[in-house]
Amino acid sequence: METRLDLFASPIVAKALKHYGAAAPVLMRESSLPTATQNLVMLRASQINGDGYATDVHSKNAAHAGESATRINLVAAWREASVFTDAERAALELTEQGTRLADAAGGVTDEAWANAAAHHDEEQLAALVAFIALINATNRFSVIIRQPGGGYQPAQAA
Repeated sequence: METRLDLFASPIVAKALKHYGAAAPVLMRESSLPTATQNLVMLRASQINGDGYATDVHSKNAAHAGESATRINLVAAWREASVFTDAERAALELTEQGTRLADAAGGVTDEAWANAAAHHDEEQLAALVAFIALINATNRFSVIIRQPGGGYQPAQAA
C-alpha cells in the first residue's frame, strides 16, 4: 500500500497539522487520565476506524510504556476479557460509542456517560472526550490518505 498524499507538502496544511498535533502531547503530559487508559482509548478507536498506521503506533507506544502484550491484544475484545479495570472498561465503552456516532442515532448513551463519570473525575472526563475526538480525527487523516502501518518505532515519539 502506498500513501496517496503527503499532507505536509502543503505549507498551509502542514502549519495547521502542527497546531493540531500539539494538542495530544499536552493532554498526555498534563492530564490526570492514566497513561494506560490514554493508550487503550487511542488503540481502540484506531482499530474501529481501520487505521493501520495509528493501530501500529498506539499498540507499540503502549508496549513501550510497559503495557502487557495480553492487554494490547485483547483491546478489540475488551468486553470478553478480564484484564481491564472497571474504569478502563468505562473509558473503552465511551470510546466505542464516541467513535461509532454514525452507527447510533442517539450518539453516546446516558448509561455509558454515567458509567464513565462514575470512574473518572471531570478533568479526566474532559481529557477522555478530547482524546476520543482527537484520535478519531487523526484516524480520518490516515485512512483517507492510506497511511500504511507497520514501520513505526516508539523512539520516533521522542
